[in-house]
Amino acid sequence: MNLLIREIPLEERPRERLLGSGPMALSDAELVALLLRTGARGASALSLARELLTTQGGLDGLAASSSSGLRRRGLGAAKAAALIAAF
Repeated sequence: MNLLIREIPLEERPRERLLGSGPMALSDAELVALLLRTGARGASALSLARELLTTQGGLDGLAASSSSGLRRRGLGAAKAAALIAAF
């Protein structure tokens, strides 16, 4: 399922769930999506986050990734830097 964030009912969106229920209520992909803020044309931040977690080997792999290892369509230098800084 590749819903865009705006297609998800408001009360089910990651940001709103984080603010209402805390970070433990979100999946790893939802937390990463919040850091990314936006996806790419036709792909939500959530789908991009899922792809990153899969290709990088989960949160531990993502945390150990280099900027060049993170870069892909929809994730350039600025988003890669934000992820590295968050970890």
